[in-house]
Amino acid sequence: MTKDITALDIPIADPMPEDIQRYYDVCLDKLDMVPNVLAAYGFEPDRLRGFSQMYNALMLGASDLTKAEREMIAVAVSAHNSCHYCLVAHGAALRNLTGDAKLADTIAANYRHADLTSGQRAMLDFAIKVTRSSAEIDESDRDALRDAGWSDRAIWDIAEVAAFFNMSNRMSSAVAMRPNDEYYGMARGK
Repeated sequence: MTKDITALDIPIADPMPEDIQRYYDVCLDKLDMVPNVLAAYGFEPDRLRGFSQMYNALMLGASDLTKAEREMIAVAVSAHNSCHYCLVAHGAALRNLTGDAKLADTIAANYRHADLTSGQRAMLDFAIKVTRSSAEIDESDRDALRDAGWSDRAIWDIAEVAAFFNMSNRMSSAVAMRPNDEYYGMARGK
């Protein structure tokens, strides 16, 4: 059942397909947990596969953006959308990637106060415009990113990561997805 991790009571697939169980086992091996977002999708293996493939391609695949910059987008967009699950989970990922809890927490509170490069600030400004008013984006917005040193491929990736987290934020909030307890203390030092 998903009742422990969302506000909904949906039975998980039984039996769990072997590929999904292997995926969960990899998570347990690498993270000592199965992220609740993945467990929540356990009721529908095809949706879990689709969600995971998209997430892994965006956040771990080839990009002109570093993994930390992609997590910065996830955190800034999630902060704008007040998504509890994604703020906690991706705040932990950003702390882990950068070793900088102050940076991650500042981006979560208000990225405009974070110690960022001018390129990273432009990246997050664009990601928030994707979040707030994507239909108003025009060539001047893309030119601002180019002027800040971003390639057209990077602009695509910034937009795609921001759009993915807008979808994910809305889904997580709609079902009251709860973050794994482990995320709260991750990469915070002693």
